[in-house]
Amino acid sequence: MFRAKLSVCGVVFLFSAICVNAVQTTRESGEEFGPVVRAYLGYLRNEQEVVDDRVSRREINMAYYRRNSNRIKALRQMAIRVARDTHNDYLPELEAVAGDEFRLLFERPPQPEALRVGEVLRNTFRFLGVVRTGESFYVFARLDPYEQAELTEKASSGLKKPEPSPGIETGPRSFTRARRVVP
Repeated sequence: MFRAKLSVCGVVFLFSAICVNAVQTTRESGEEFGPVVRAYLGYLRNEQEVVDDRVSRREINMAYYRRNSNRIKALRQMAIRVARDTHNDYLPELEAVAGDEFRLLFERPPQPEALRVGEVLRNTFRFLGVVRTGESFYVFARLDPYEQAELTEKASSGLKKPEPSPGIETGPRSFTRARRVVP
């Protein structure tokens, strides 16, 4: 009797472990996302392979390798966060910069500690948040031309720019234009 119960418990445990592994594999492979998000995640995977290859051939130093690998991880984490938050198969163009790289995006860089999630800078970028992957990366979404034109028009007509909602912890839940939703 004890052996039978032990066997049943073993089978149940094995079955639950297989189910958990299947769900984990699905999430890791990106099957929970549509083709656009999966393509972007594939692009990041390819970029990591290029960086790995270059370091293996000693074309780049370890500091460069670490920074770029961490940047790729930060972009991946933010892409997944945006895709899950919006439940949409759309990603804006993402830019991830370290604290000492703000000049790559801005002529007059903002103070990193003053940035607020959802804030639009220079009518060009929306700040999505900070991702820590070995070092801190500030991730921005480049606004599409329609969003930029709308903000420029509002600014020129004297209307105040929309302020982000207080207490937002993650990236924006929606974007200006409607996007196709993949079930």
